[in-house]
Amino acid sequence: MSAATAPEVIFRMMRYEDIPEVSAIEVESFATPWSEQAFISELTQNQFAQYIVMEYEGRLIGYGGMWIIIDEAHVTNIAVTGDFRGRRLGERLLAELGSRAVRLGAQRMTLEVRPSNAVARRMYEKFGFEAVGLRPGYYSDNGEDAIIMWVELPFGSARSEGGRA
Repeated sequence: MSAATAPEVIFRMMRYEDIPEVSAIEVESFATPWSEQAFISELTQNQFAQYIVMEYEGRLIGYGGMWIIIDEAHVTNIAVTGDFRGRRLGERLLAELGSRAVRLGAQRMTLEVRPSNAVARRMYEKFGFEAVGLRPGYYSDNGEDAIIMWVELPFGSARSEGGRA
């Protein structure tokens, strides 16, 4: 499969037994990764949490999470394993989260992103996310600020060019 090929993937809800694979992707993807215990807590104790995984040929290759609070969806994390990056799978994960958020009654979606993460920022902007503020010193590994972004759901509904998800 070439780097540009987008594989056929399956989305499903994250299960407890997915946590070791999700944690491996988390460690590979983030400077300050969540622990396995954090994911266990999200799945077993957080009534607002919604986590999905993305599979390709039986292999877990990505995941995404969000909290649904009243009519807002707060994206907690999105990650794709390294050998599947560059195939727009992050976009597919975000679109799936957005669709699920709408089905669960969310009207808006928010997230935080590092200013230095230009790839993620461009992806979010494709979906209509707009920067609305900063969280100073948000990231504990280097004190980097976080850009706070928001979008109306369904994706693109507030824009004339139509929806994305």
